[in-house]
Amino acid sequence: MTEPVDLTLVLACYNEEPIIERSVREIVDILDMARFRYEIIFVDDCSRDRTRELIDHIIAAYPDHRMSRIFHEHNVGRGGTVADGIRASQAEFAGFIDIDLEVHARYIPSCVLALQQGADVVTGLRNYKFSLRRMDRYFMSRGYAWLMRTLLEVPIQDSETGYKFFRREKILPVLNEIEDTRWFWDTEVMVRSYLRGYKIAEIPCLFQRRPDKVSTVNSLRDTWDYFIKLWRFRRVVRALRAHGGVPAPAKGVASE
Repeated sequence: MTEPVDLTLVLACYNEEPIIERSVREIVDILDMARFRYEIIFVDDCSRDRTRELIDHIIAAYPDHRMSRIFHEHNVGRGGTVADGIRASQAEFAGFIDIDLEVHARYIPSCVLALQQGADVVTGLRNYKFSLRRMDRYFMSRGYAWLMRTLLEVPIQDSETGYKFFRREKILPVLNEIEDTRWFWDTEVMVRSYLRGYKIAEIPCLFQRRPDKVSTVNSLRDTWDYFIKLWRFRRVVRALRAHGGVPAPAKGVASE
């Protein structure tokens, strides 16, 4: 299929065998009702289960839909996985959502509409359904958001949401500047976009934790790791502010 598309949806995958088929059905149902042309790019980051086999099965099951896949030879992390999918896109808008659908696909049309109305970056601002069992994750998420805003002096409410959409021509140079290809990628892409003066819209979305999902987060280790990365990135942010939001040119290289 060579017809142009309005939106590329990137689905970053890593060991998604239990959920991928149901999630894709729900995503396709939503997108088929929307008034824009779309494609889906699966990017698998070296899954160790049957995810790759199921991706090929899904693509074959939707012959009238524009779907493709990228299989990594080495694990690069969620951020690098998403970035590879965006780079492969030819659409005006490109974005990704977490395939577990803890923020449902029904918010995608609202994000695309915000891009059509002039935003450069649109994210899903997660509103959490109250649960005593998940209070630790709630406070970790809110605490990180506060710390990020305080240390980096940016007004972004939810930089870590796995629900982001971009005006592709604007985000490509940002992707090439990002240093972290794993979870800190989300902070970098949002802060670097803000410092460039991009128009950012945060769309409120309901976040519902999947009861069958096993978290890989280690509270103490990951909190400390994020704090160290934030502290180091603070120096980068100061340098970016001094150069209008873009990296300083290398010595001997004239800026445009």
